[in-house]
Amino acid sequence: MMPLSKNISSPSPATEVCLQALLRASALGVSVLMLLLLAFVTQASWGFLHEPTRWLGGAVWHPLEQRYGMLAMLAATLVSSALAMLIVVPVGLVVAIWGRFFAGKVVGTAYRALMGVMASVPSVVYGLWGLTVLVPVINGIAPPGASLLAGVLILAAMILPVLVLQADLALHEAARRHFAGALALGLSRSSAVRRVLLPASLARLRPAFLLQTGRALGETMAVLMVCGNVVQWPSGLFAPVRTLTANIALEMSYATGIHQQALFASGWLLMLLVLLLMLAARASDADAEHAAR
Repeated sequence: MMPLSKNISSPSPATEVCLQALLRASALGVSVLMLLLLAFVTQASWGFLHEPTRWLGGAVWHPLEQRYGMLAMLAATLVSSALAMLIVVPVGLVVAIWGRFFAGKVVGTAYRALMGVMASVPSVVYGLWGLTVLVPVINGIAPPGASLLAGVLILAAMILPVLVLQADLALHEAARRHFAGALALGLSRSSAVRRVLLPASLARLRPAFLLQTGRALGETMAVLMVCGNVVQWPSGLFAPVRTLTANIALEMSYATGIHQQALFASGWLLMLLVLLLMLAARASDADAEHAAR
């Protein structure tokens, strides 16, 4: 049998040039598309954006009275996303550690496959389950059931499978580098995971946490179906709330004039929040690559 290196031919210089040009064109196209999208949203909401006190200065959203305060919906968006991440991060790490190091090869492989299936389920299906199962359960505890708590739990259920898969990949890479050495030093499996692999994985997990936070901020259908859609401050877990994404989905179909501009301003604000998260994730990813070297 010939060595593997002799079976793999290097691409010709012309092929390399074409491939690099294609990759650069693809990256440029995506960048231009994002800039055009941002420019469109900015232009569509400009008549509203240049008066920030008009839309960030209050919490009352009443288009018929020309009142477009977004603070309550912004707070509901941020609180629901933050609480969902507070649930998902520790649970996701525990599940990923169990599946990779303690579940056994067959069970761990099957569990990761199940997480992949759950990650591909459309958000509207999670919302439908929450509306028909979760909301009645919460209603039995504290009416009306459709509430901030329902939104948090649905967001957590949606984010958990993806986060488990990302954590599993980070732990697998850390184990490839450090697990054998940790065991050779006399550490038990649990001690090696806790003291060596988990700290080594955290640098790669920070971008994943930030990206999933961005997904939670941008989720629409599921939270629209279970949160109650009442524009008010999130005063408690059982209080119905409305997020910015749900507000856009509910009112864009009939909004006109300044009302429509206000909804575009909501989208602009969400894009700004997600952009900041993406920049933070990119910075964390760069730190992780530097630490790996």
